[in-house]
Amino acid sequence: MGNKNSSNKKNIKKINRIKNNRKDKSIYIVISKTSTFPSHVIKMWTKEPYAHTSIALDIELNEMYSFARRKLHNPFYCGFIREDITTGVFGRDVGTTCRVARLKVSANEYKKIIDTLKKFKKNDKYYKYNYVGIVGIMFNKAVEREYNYFCSQFVYHVLKNAGVETFDKKAGLVRPEDFRLWDELELVYEGKLKDYRQYLKDNQITEKCDRDYFAECMIKDVENKAVIAL
Repeated sequence: MGNKNSSNKKNIKKINRIKNNRKDKSIYIVISKTSTFPSHVIKMWTKEPYAHTSIALDIELNEMYSFARRKLHNPFYCGFIREDITTGVFGRDVGTTCRVARLKVSANEYKKIIDTLKKFKKNDKYYKYNYVGIVGIMFNKAVEREYNYFCSQFVYHVLKNAGVETFDKKAGLVRPEDFRLWDELELVYEGKLKDYRQYLKDNQITEKCDRDYFAECMIKDVENKAVIAL
């Protein structure tokens, strides 16, 4: 009888492990290019079409996060923010272009991503933009400091912290280009950001998301939601 119970427990653990490792959750990686001066400078330097990276928890990008400016007219007051594609710089710069791609993750990875964002939200006042890191990346030198991130470094950190296999490089050297070329991503849309939600509607593209996670995480009320920076 004891052996049977032990065997059942092992089978349950195995089933749970398989379930938790199944890639049946989705998150979204958004790279974009606005008409801000920093964005133009980055594009000129990298020769890349996009200059900013964000991570979203739903296909409509209602829950999207990054490191960016917190005030529309102040590019130097930056940190962890919840982004809104209809307000701030995104709302102002109607010519903003973007690339939205889906990343399939496991239930465990998804939960860890939520938990990481929750920590960022809880301590958002301590986080600053990694300006020194931007200079460092220009010289292929990773500058990584606690509580300091630039956008692509932040997205990479969230994924790596969740156990998602990404790029074989230091976080301080990750660029939007890395996400554009990442073959693990499934392209959803590429074009004007202002047309994105209408594109989803016109093509009847929907995806169920875990709103219970959002409520549990309490990350909807990040102060000064959205702009975008650099």
